[in-house]
Amino acid sequence: MNFLEERIVRDGVVKEGNVLKVDSFLNHQMDIGLLNEMGAEFKRRFAGKPINKILTIEASGIGIACIAAQHFNVPVVFAKKSQSINLDGEMYVAEVESFTHKCINHVIVAKKFLTPEDHVLIIDDFLANGCALQGLIQIVQSAGATVEGIGIAIEKGFQSGGRIIRNLGFQLESLAIVDGMDAATGHIEFRPQKDSRQNGKKDKTADSVLKPEECVCRSSTLD
Repeated sequence: MNFLEERIVRDGVVKEGNVLKVDSFLNHQMDIGLLNEMGAEFKRRFAGKPINKILTIEASGIGIACIAAQHFNVPVVFAKKSQSINLDGEMYVAEVESFTHKCINHVIVAKKFLTPEDHVLIIDDFLANGCALQGLIQIVQSAGATVEGIGIAIEKGFQSGGRIIRNLGFQLESLAIVDGMDAATGHIEFRPQKDSRQNGKKDKTADSVLKPEECVCRSSTLD
């Protein structure tokens, strides 16, 4: 097991409904030393990429993204999930419809913070169905910028998000991929990961199990 998997086994809590609680060290109380190690690992996995900006979404991804950004020496932009008085000017908006949760969320980024010259690394804490992540990808593409890669702390490998994103051709690097959990025993099964990177290669085993109906994204702009 790698360092993040070991920490999940030690301090993570498995709940009914395939819920993995990591709030004691990752997305409520944050272990900065652990986040720093994660940032270094993202830097290693995306070595050679011309990344000049990191994009995440509020709120849980912000801490991870900010610590990782120190290793890349780049700024962080975080997408907002709702309009606020702090947002002005033109904005990119992705409407993310989740059929699983029967709701629509709006992901918003000010246009002035994403340009065609940007080479973006997207970072988030969890990847499950991938709806929010697809919204971020659409925003980057609407700006004419380039998605250089996607870094995830914990991927739920038994859900379709990771397969969908890899099949879109992006380099997706998840530090821990959970393939199964048992709330009764607390057991967590991790997917073995090779040291070599997929580099955006299609997951050929995924075609028969993709569930693209789980989320639909629509992008637009606001003036």
